[in-house]
Amino acid sequence: MAANVAKRVLVVAGAGNGSGTGAATARLFAKNGYHVALIARGADSLNKVSEEINAAGGQAAPFPLKSYSHEDIATTWAAIHERFPKPEYEVRAAVWNAGHGVWKPFLDITPTDVQECLDTSVAAAFAFARHSILAFKENEIDPTNGKRGALIFTGATASIRGNVVTSAFSAAKHGARALSQSLAKEFGKQNIHVSHAIIDGGILTDRWRAMKASDPSSITDDNVRLRPESIAESYLYLVNQDNSSWTWELDLRPAHEKW
Repeated sequence: MAANVAKRVLVVAGAGNGSGTGAATARLFAKNGYHVALIARGADSLNKVSEEINAAGGQAAPFPLKSYSHEDIATTWAAIHERFPKPEYEVRAAVWNAGHGVWKPFLDITPTDVQECLDTSVAAAFAFARHSILAFKENEIDPTNGKRGALIFTGATASIRGNVVTSAFSAAKHGARALSQSLAKEFGKQNIHVSHAIIDGGILTDRWRAMKASDPSSITDDNVRLRPESIAESYLYLVNQDNSSWTWELDLRPAHEKW
C-alpha cells in the first residue's frame, strides 16, 4: 500500500494589504495545491486574503503578529507547525516579502529609521530564514526536483544600487541580499534552495494605483510597472526548478523600465 503523501505548505511573510506580491504569491501557490500560511502585521487584510483563497477552493490560514521581532516570529512559526503538523503537512516553500522603506536625504535620517530598516530587512529576515531552514531540514528530498525546500527573498533595486534618498533602505536590502547568497551556498549542499529576486520597478498595488491616479496609462500599461501576479509566477518557477539547474538571483522589471 502506497504511503500517504504529505500536503505541501507555503509560508509567506509580508502580505501587505492583499494587493501586492505576497498575496499574489499566496493565491497562485494555493491554486497549485499548496496550503498557505500567511504572516503579516495587519490582521484585517490577512484575514481577507485567507478568506478569499478559501472561498476559491484553496487552503489558507492567517497568522498575524505584532512585530517582526525574533520572539514574535518564533511564536508564529510554532503556531504554523501546530496548524500544519507533520507528517500530514510539510513546509516546502517560504517567501520573505516583508520590508520597511525609508526614502530621505541622508542628514534627515534618524537612528530610529536606521534601526527599523535593519530590524525588518536583516534581523527579521535572519529569524524567518532560520525557522524556514529548520523546517526544510526535517523533509525528505523531493524526487521531482531534488530539494527539501525553497526559500525566496524579495529584493529591490536598492538591493544592488544605492541612490540619493535610499541610504538606510539600501543598506538594509544589501544585507538581506548578502544573507540570501550566504544561505544559498551553505544549504544548497543540503538540497535546500535559497534564492533572491530583485524587483526593479514599481508594482501594481493599491498604493501604486493611488499614487498614479492622474496618470491612467501607468496603471493599465504592462510595459511600465510589474504585476504582482507575474512576480508570483516567477516565484513558482523558482520553487519548481530541479536540482540540476538552480537560480540564486533573478531580476524582474517591466519592459520600459530604465536600468
